[in-house]
Amino acid sequence: MLASATSVFANHSWGKYHWEIAAAPLSLSIGDNLAAGAWDSYLSTANDNWNNLTPVLGNSIVAGAANNPIDCVPATGAVEVCASDYGNTGWLGIAGIWATRGKDAHITRGYVKLNDFYYDATPVGTGYNTANDRLYVVCQEVGHTFGLGHQDENFTNGNLDTCMDYTSTMTAAQTTPNAHDAEQLEAIYAHVHGGDTGGGGNGGGRGKPSAQGAVSSDWGRAIHSDPTGRADVFELELPNGEVKVTHVTWAY
Repeated sequence: MLASATSVFANHSWGKYHWEIAAAPLSLSIGDNLAAGAWDSYLSTANDNWNNLTPVLGNSIVAGAANNPIDCVPATGAVEVCASDYGNTGWLGIAGIWATRGKDAHITRGYVKLNDFYYDATPVGTGYNTANDRLYVVCQEVGHTFGLGHQDENFTNGNLDTCMDYTSTMTAAQTTPNAHDAEQLEAIYAHVHGGDTGGGGNGGGRGKPSAQGAVSSDWGRAIHSDPTGRADVFELELPNGEVKVTHVTWAY
């Protein structure tokens, strides 16, 4: 009943990507590879906000097990969250998932990278280095690893008061998920066997990055672009039969 009712309204899944679960809640181990005080408190807050949003989520923050922040490779069944100065790449954050190909599109593991180049390069409270901006990007990238896409990708539209919305006018309301995110997650996970549907900026005194920045060769081919024409979703077919999908949040 819940799944059929909410699926009418929910429309921002990330393709068909979703974790395979026997029954709700989705209970991921999200690895914290972040330096204390810089990002880890925002990851904890974002996870609490997602878990409190809907009973179909019950994820836990655990000690990180990534090999290093540059690769941030997760084990099967886990999500790892890393941060480093990845350089003047043009992107604020990345969410990546591995998934089975075909109609199932089951996510098998995922990762999040947060680019300190844009957050540590300016004094606290300026540029992207604000509490709202940090929580926004963590909330959004973690949301992608559940199988969520964006509710809206037009930077100039009015804010939808969710972190799954592109915005050029950052507010505290943009740092948390909203009821529409709950509807989509319930459409994906509020029934057994993982369901048959699945998952897919900041503002105020920001310096523009250098063009789009480097597109990594290990992202694969671009399959989607944002409204400014920048490729932001990439797909790479892997020899083991899985596909690696990367979502890029470009600075603006």
